[in-house]
Parts: sequence; structure tokens; C-alpha cells
Amino acid sequence: MSHTVLEFLQQVMSSPWLYLALFALSLLDGFFPIVPAETSVITAGVFAVTGEPNLALVILVAAIGAFTGDHISYLLGRKGGRRLRKRRAMVWAHGALAERGGLVLVVARYIPGGRTATTLTMGAVRYPRRSFAFYDAIAAISWGLYSGLIGFFGGMAFERDPLKGLLLGLGLAVGVTAVVEAVRWLRRRSAIGVSPARLPSDTSV
Repeated sequence: MSHTVLEFLQQVMSSPWLYLALFALSLLDGFFPIVPAETSVITAGVFAVTGEPNLALVILVAAIGAFTGDHISYLLGRKGGRRLRKRRAMVWAHGALAERGGLVLVVARYIPGGRTATTLTMGAVRYPRRSFAFYDAIAAISWGLYSGLIGFFGGMAFERDPLKGLLLGLGLAVGVTAVVEAVRWLRRRSAIGVSPARLPSDTSV
């Protein structure tokens, strides 16, 4: 069974259409967060250890796709406007944006559901497009590097067994997400203890 899965993945990873698929998944993930973009980039990173696909191209197309998808989400936010601001996720994103400015866009890319809420909210509040593009470029490039390299190093650790490398890469990604969520939870607890009046702004997704 594992041999069949490995053969299938190797065929997919050596296909010239892979880069287009990674771009499309990363783009869709910007405004449709259930798309498995990060998993796909990590998988491509694992197999890049063998030289196919090319790691630099994997990171590049993932970053460009993420950047494009985030801008689509931003434009949807501008059109949705006031109606979107009432949603719980948007309330969180609006509070985080007021507190941290454009940097929240970089952080939110690593929070499940956070990236879409943030980009939509930035569009809804008409955050300056040039500033949005600047911070989103940092977010998209860092995300592409993170996803591609986490897979690549997982593949290097198990060069003769790519499936184990894939499991390691995915495990590392889940671990990083868990740490981010734990830090957010602790910060919320601390903020509630220090200043209960801030609770509405710090409501989580």
C-alpha cells in the first residue's frame, strides 16, 4: 500500500503541471481556507530532496499564489464592507489590526482561519492597498519558505523513505501551529486578567 502511494506521489511530483497546481491551491487558500495548500507545498518540499520538483520554484509559485489569493480576499472584503465586520472572526481581526497594524497580516498567515479573516477585514476597513501589498509580500514569501523548507528538511531526515519525511514535515507544521495557538491563548488569559475591559477586542476566532 505504501509503495503504491509513494509511486503515485512521485509521478505527481515529477509532473510539469505540479507548479500550476501549487499556484492554484495557494491562491484558493487565500479566500477558501479548507483548500490543502500548505500540505501540498510541504509534500512538494519533501520530494524536492530528490531534485524533482525544484525547491526554489515550489517556494516561488506558492508565495505568488498566496499573494494573489490574499489580494482577492482583500477585494472581497472591500465589496462586503460593513456586513463582514459583524462576524466574530472579523471582530478578532479588526482588534488585532488596531493593535498591531499591518504586521498582524504576517502573523495571521500561520493561524488557522486567521489569514482569511485578516485579509477580508483589511479590505472591509479599506486599509491602504499599498501598505497591504507590502505586508502581504512579507507574509506570502515567509509562508512559502516555511512550508517548502519544513518539507525539505523532513525529506532530508528520511531521504530513503519520503513518506516518513512527509509525516515529519506535517508533524512539524502542526507543532508550530499548536505553539502559536498556545501563545495566543496565554496572551488572552493574561489580557483578561490585567484588563477585563479589553475582552471584546481580544475575542478569538
